[in-house]
Amino acid sequence: MSYKIIISGGGTGGHIYPAVAIANELKQQIPGIEILFVGAEGKMEMEKVPKAGYQIVGLPIAGINRSSIIANLGFPFKLIKSLWKAYKIIKDFKPNASIGVGGYASGPTLMMSNLLGVKTFLQEQNSYAGITNKKLSKSAQKICVAYPNMNRFFPEEKIVFTGNPVRKDILDLEHKKNAGLEKFGLAKNKKTLLVIGGSQGARSINLAINKGISELLSNDIQLIWQTGTSFFSEAKKTLETLNTKNVFVSDFIYEMDLAYAASDFVVSRAGALSVSELCLAKKPSILVPFPQAAEDHQTMNAMSLVNYEAAILVEDKNTTIDLISKTIELSKNDSYMVKLSQNIAKFAKPNAAKEIVEVITQML
Repeated sequence: MSYKIIISGGGTGGHIYPAVAIANELKQQIPGIEILFVGAEGKMEMEKVPKAGYQIVGLPIAGINRSSIIANLGFPFKLIKSLWKAYKIIKDFKPNASIGVGGYASGPTLMMSNLLGVKTFLQEQNSYAGITNKKLSKSAQKICVAYPNMNRFFPEEKIVFTGNPVRKDILDLEHKKNAGLEKFGLAKNKKTLLVIGGSQGARSINLAINKGISELLSNDIQLIWQTGTSFFSEAKKTLETLNTKNVFVSDFIYEMDLAYAASDFVVSRAGALSVSELCLAKKPSILVPFPQAAEDHQTMNAMSLVNYEAAILVEDKNTTIDLISKTIELSKNDSYMVKLSQNIAKFAKPNAAKEIVEVITQML
């Protein structure tokens, strides 16, 4: 029997990458499978998914604007149009299952799938479930989660702890360290700090690093610094005045496996995908959650590690005060770095995509 599967959701790379990884694994496990993505019009999935080789249809859905009531006046109409379009997509495509990965489009698509008797599955990337997934969980067959203790949000009998699918090239980093240091032009005899704030960069982290970079360098710490596009020119100006070879700066790093391999410790936001990658890379990490994330889920993601001594937390509002001092303190404490590395590795789920697909195929 050939299967047809809808995968819906998106809005951020944190939703899109797991969705594509699940699609790739479905293709590998089920020859002849047909996969259709459903995204939100104007969001990045409409560009990224076709580049990954999959067909996508857009819904006119948008999120609720929490800061402006007037901006939400059109929301009911967009929702109704999206539900009607999702209904027609499902009637035409006739899927065996719909998988929701989070993001605006997953709500209407899975609601209509449930209405039409199509089996639904959820993949929740964060440690704090969003409103949409909590509502959809009541009708879902199974819910694949990335963190323990998710029975706070979902029926326990439906939960499967699979982890988040992440890029496979970070699974084996040990033999890549020298290649990484060479790639970024860094020394072998210094501690290397990787600074990442997601593909867009993180302003508070960038400002703190920019202000304290001389202090880091004087404490024998070299840097791989991904700034995002908006801060790149400012970071380059700072480095020109310092005239140092111990910092590699870029607006975006494509060879993230080499960046992880070269680094001894990491400063990062606490998005679901970033945290999952840090677990697999086994890196001692200082996490600075983005405070405006929906339902403050990045803080929840960070705390799920901090509570097990698997990461260090610096609040966004305290970055200029604490980030540099805590980074230097950690760099001088080798035994604590080993402890953080060992503890964060316990959260790693290297076969997440495979396990998620096995859950789906078993139910089908």
